[in-house]
Amino acid sequence: MNKGTVKWFNAEKGFGFITSEEGKDLFVHYSEIKKEGFKTLEEGQKVSFDVKEGQKGPQAANVEILG
Repeated sequence: MNKGTVKWFNAEKGFGFITSEEGKDLFVHYSEIKKEGFKTLEEGQKVSFDVKEGQKGPQAANVEILG
């Protein structure tokens, strides 16, 4: 499991980016957020995630909000 911080997330469009602890930016889609109800992330939130290969390169999967 990787850890990182939400760089930005557009709730209307349902996607954004997470910056990993290694400093790499990863695309994140709302469908990969593991929580009930409206799936969104807030800038600066700490998250854990897996990395999978997406259509345009590595992206975050199985995203969980920490804390």
